[in-house]
Amino acid sequence: MKKILIINTGGTFNKVYNPITGELDIDKEGEALKEISKLWLNRFEVINIIGKDSLDMKDEDREEILDIITNSSKKRALIIHGTDTMDRTAEYLDSAKLDKKIVLTGSMVPYSINSVEATANFSSAYGYLLGINQKGVHISMNGRMENHKRVTKNKEKGYFESTK
Repeated sequence: MKKILIINTGGTFNKVYNPITGELDIDKEGEALKEISKLWLNRFEVINIIGKDSLDMKDEDREEILDIITNSSKKRALIIHGTDTMDRTAEYLDSAKLDKKIVLTGSMVPYSINSVEATANFSSAYGYLLGINQKGVHISMNGRMENHKRVTKNKEKGYFESTK
């Protein structure tokens, strides 16, 4: 089995309803991925960092992601990320020209509200990462699995689509 580094940064994927404030808060412990892991025959190790909505992410957060990937002995990294700035993080990581295969994924709907999309996106990204031969930075969202330069979020339609 190929070893994969899984980094969980927050985003909608990890949001849970807070009954006191009525807000959707980011679960920084990665309970959604723990739930998904329980259903799989294989266990995976997740590094939970940042714990932010991607709209709140800054380049310092992207640098933290880059440092973890750079310093890992693993040649494959799967990043759970918010969808609003996933493209910025992908571009940031791509500019580092790492000799690794990196896939970013996330969810438009929190796992805690409806687990289907988050689970499907994670599963697709995981399988895509295991199967790709091309090094670089990729996005796997809503059935689109390609180099990050060929996938974009269509904010009017509410899903990701191929640009070509």
